Amino acid sequence: MIMSEPPFSEVLRNATWSNHESAEDEGYLKVLMEGRLSREAYGEMVAQHYFAYVALDTVSETLAEDPVAGPFVFPALYREPALVRDLETIYGAEWRSRIEPSEPTRRLVARIEQTAAWPGGYVAHHYTRYMGDLSGGQFIRMELQKIYGYQRDGGVDFYLFDEIGSLPRFKNEYRARLDALAADEAEKQRIIEETRLAYRLNTEVLADLGRVVRAELAA
Repeated sequence: MIMSEPPFSEVLRNATWSNHESAEDEGYLKVLMEGRLSREAYGEMVAQHYFAYVALDTVSETLAEDPVAGPFVFPALYREPALVRDLETIYGAEWRSRIEPSEPTRRLVARIEQTAAWPGGYVAHHYTRYMGDLSGGQFIRMELQKIYGYQRDGGVDFYLFDEIGSLPRFKNEYRARLDALAADEAEKQRIIEETRLAYRLNTEVLADLGRVVRAELAA
């Protein structure tokens, strides 16, 4: 009996699962979910998201017509407008002067920008961010709403994806597009390795936010 090859979405998930778990275990998120950080300390994470997603949205627009990357470009997913509303809610009208990218965020942004010349790499970073936002990110949103009282129109808009409809249905469609990816096996392996790198870079961003926790709890 000839065994069929597993779909690429399954291969990718299994190959990067340990990286995914590592990203979830970072101390900043644990303390945040315990309700022990101020709104401004929460805003530090939102700020780092802002810089990363501006880069990701920009590359999305560049690669919208690409046969490999194009199927993963969903304008309804663009996060910059939502992040601006969240930062305005947290820091006020002068939010731009209150935020700056950390060194790990600068490294992540630089890598994302490089994928404008490599559609497969873009898919890796897009998958790493958005599949997390559409899954565990929804639990984070519900907890933040309880802790800080945020609802809609600022505070947790980053985690709201009303324009794509049913999240489970969208994620299934996303996996189907991964399975139909226009790439050979060598390229798929490169995408897997880039996804692992993307997880590491995102984990480094969270790890750096430990400085926020230390300052907050010492105050």
